[in-house]
Amino acid sequence: MKYRMIGAARVSEIGLGAMPMSIEGRPQDESRSIATIKAALDAGITLIDTADAYSLGDADDAGHNESLIARALAGDPRRDDVLIATKGGHTRPGDGSWG
Repeated sequence: MKYRMIGAARVSEIGLGAMPMSIEGRPQDESRSIATIKAALDAGITLIDTADAYSLGDADDAGHNESLIARALAGDPRRDDVLIATKGGHTRPGDGSWG
């Protein structure tokens, strides 16, 4: 894996885009998504992209992707080496659309 510096952080040139783990068509078994995140870490990936809008679009599911990543990294000693790139302020209107 190749890495670059972003400020003082050493970050993999390849990142994991986590959006498909939380939107329509996402895996029904969350353990598959967590295994994917762990496999990315095993491969040397230290950049994970997420957003608060990555969800099914209803209020009960808001922030699903960020919470999923938090659960995957909980207790993992590599979590301090991971840079989470997130975006905020764009929420889904609640009808499943992207607004």
